[in-house]
Amino acid sequence: MVVYRAGECDPKRCTALRLHRLGKIEMVSRFSDLPRGAILLDPRAEKALSREDREIAERKGLVALDFSWRRFPEWGSPRGLVSRILPYLVAANPVHYGRPTVLSTAEALSAALFILGYREEAEEMLKPFKWGATFFQLNLHRLEEYARATNSEEVLEAQKKFLPTYTSSSNT
Repeated sequence: MVVYRAGECDPKRCTALRLHRLGKIEMVSRFSDLPRGAILLDPRAEKALSREDREIAERKGLVALDFSWRRFPEWGSPRGLVSRILPYLVAANPVHYGRPTVLSTAEALSAALFILGYREEAEEMLKPFKWGATFFQLNLHRLEEYARATNSEEVLEAQKKFLPTYTSSSNT
């Protein structure tokens, strides 16, 4: 697993830096250093990460980008990667606790591992964090559903079960 780090986050809170210090990920500071053909966790991707991506991840790797997604358009996209979006999950990290889809880099990588069928590795990824177990408490049912899906379409279909529904009520 490789993480591109832009150096925008607080080093004390940066989950990618902690994972790197523990030897769990490789970190790069240039897009050109990312492994060609790897899966990129990309919130703009149309296709969801699924078990069908496991072979690519094993052969080419898994890439996360560690910077503010609000500034993503400014950074552009690295070329030569296979973009995949993570399905609906809820953050457990203290900065964004309870917020859907605003995951830390460690949460995103862990979720990706789980969906690809590496449950033990996914759990191991979050052990260094006090809130790591909470991520699984909040998302275990979702992650298990996504991991059962065989392709992107099935993941997106499973996601529909977990998306909040909004109803309009009119008082007449």
